Amino acid sequence: MPRIDEITLFHPPGRFPRRKNPFGKDIANAGLFGALVRHGAYRRVNVLNQPGIPADQIAADLFPDQEVPLTLESGSLLSTTLPARSGVVLRGQPYLSELAWLRRAHGLDGDYSLVGLIHTIAPPAIREMIGAAALAPVHDWDALVCTSPAVQEAITAMFEAWTGHLHDRFGGLRSPRPRLPLIPLGVDVETIADQASAPAARSELRSRCGLDDDAVLVLWVGRLSFFEKAFPQAMFQAVQEAAVKTGRRLDFALVGWYPNGDDDRRRYHEAAAALAPDVQIHDLDGNDPAVVAQAWAAADIFLSLVDNVQETFGLAPVEAMAAGLPVVVSDWDGYRYTVRHASEGFLIPTLGMTGSGPGELLAHLHSFSQETYQTYVGAVAQHTAVHVGEAAAALTRLIDSPELRRSMGAAGQKRAREMFSWPVVVSQYNDLFADLAERRHQAPPLPLPHPHRLHPLRGDPFADFAGFASQVLEPTRRLRFRQGMGAHSLNRIRGVELDRFFPGLRASPRETQQMLELLARAEPTIGLDAATIEAAFAPNRRPFVRASLVWLAKLGILDWLPVQADAEAGSPAPEHPGRVPKAR
Repeated sequence: MPRIDEITLFHPPGRFPRRKNPFGKDIANAGLFGALVRHGAYRRVNVLNQPGIPADQIAADLFPDQEVPLTLESGSLLSTTLPARSGVVLRGQPYLSELAWLRRAHGLDGDYSLVGLIHTIAPPAIREMIGAAALAPVHDWDALVCTSPAVQEAITAMFEAWTGHLHDRFGGLRSPRPRLPLIPLGVDVETIADQASAPAARSELRSRCGLDDDAVLVLWVGRLSFFEKAFPQAMFQAVQEAAVKTGRRLDFALVGWYPNGDDDRRRYHEAAAALAPDVQIHDLDGNDPAVVAQAWAAADIFLSLVDNVQETFGLAPVEAMAAGLPVVVSDWDGYRYTVRHASEGFLIPTLGMTGSGPGELLAHLHSFSQETYQTYVGAVAQHTAVHVGEAAAALTRLIDSPELRRSMGAAGQKRAREMFSWPVVVSQYNDLFADLAERRHQAPPLPLPHPHRLHPLRGDPFADFAGFASQVLEPTRRLRFRQGMGAHSLNRIRGVELDRFFPGLRASPRETQQMLELLARAEPTIGLDAATIEAAFAPNRRPFVRASLVWLAKLGILDWLPVQADAEAGSPAPEHPGRVPKAR
């Protein structure tokens, strides 16, 4: 397979800062993009972004305080030149339709591959946007990366159902879709392992929480969101029952943040007081990297009984394994892929509902925007059970056996290094990129030009709505200054903010001034046709010059109607074709 030495990243923000209260997908994308740049052995990396962030600023984010070992180039989100040169564009979202239509618009279907990354498939709107790939010009050399077998199975079934519907409705014979490779998310295993092995960090956090050497600290890391992550009641009950069974002091540290602020904090602590009265609960700031690092060192057991369909992989258990902690997690989607029962920890049985009336009611209410996405997934989680008794038993075994904690922690750290460290994950991405390139090169040539160059439902609005105006600016349309206007007239916009909106769609101020000077040299009553004006500019600038001509007409500087003699007034009057004058 061909070696990949250049890639293009589709990253609208351009920068890679750690934000307050981040979503898991943001952390995962920043980690993946940074890992690809550091471990991919590429000669060049292109970052497509909206703000036009300079390459040196992007390099400072990706390589803080170190020399940049490759060439970084910044480009527009609309660039197809950089993707075509690199052969692949990677997006940290699962939406390929827009990128496929952009590629089609430039006639480059066979020149590069599109790769998206699935973080969640719970929101119906996201599933619709993923499913749009079946209607877009997506090919066998494009891919949507699935981070767990559960996601891969669910998204395969979704495409089967969706293309089946399209076949039944339209009688199509083909069911194009992207490939669905399985590649896990990764973590910085060595950094987390170093943090977890720091005795001073362990002592400092345990001292702050009032823990002696014999106390057992159970740890949760992540968003404290009952509607998008996990209802905490099963965890509170499990730590309470384990504390009673072992007769030991048990502390439970919640390292994270409350998306709904004090309201959710109150709800969590109300549940903890009722369900875990003998357990000390500690709220710690998960937005502080130093606190998180200390938590890996201070904890003895990691607990995460996720019950939410929003979750698809789960970075926190993998980070906990990298820290050498035994894990007690729900037997749920990606968790059962990352954690092996009785090896790195324990998988706790879960119980869901079959499809039924309540689910259909919820789906319809959400479709009509009568329920939010949060209530949609939160309601499903409220009716998903995690076995409290099994969780308590697993915690009890680990509390009673320091040796079991050590052996499971060591097994987890080994698994994290072998499966989820960034060099291992990046190697799988490179294999995918090479495989997609080989598929592109072996595919038969595509017919060009394609009859449907733009998305039929998302086309050029100037073309789609051209019939709304009485005329459009054809190349032969003559333009001239209105009376009293001239090359100086552009000065007016400096004082009228409303005249200056949307400058990116038209010529630059310098180009616009050139246009006015061209018109100033023309016969005042005749002016110049649009084609003559556009011809004075480079071909790639002519569409923007055309937009500026209409804009100048909008401002009342230019007139586009022909002049005819007005017999009554004895002065020139505009001709208005297609308009019937009213009788006087």
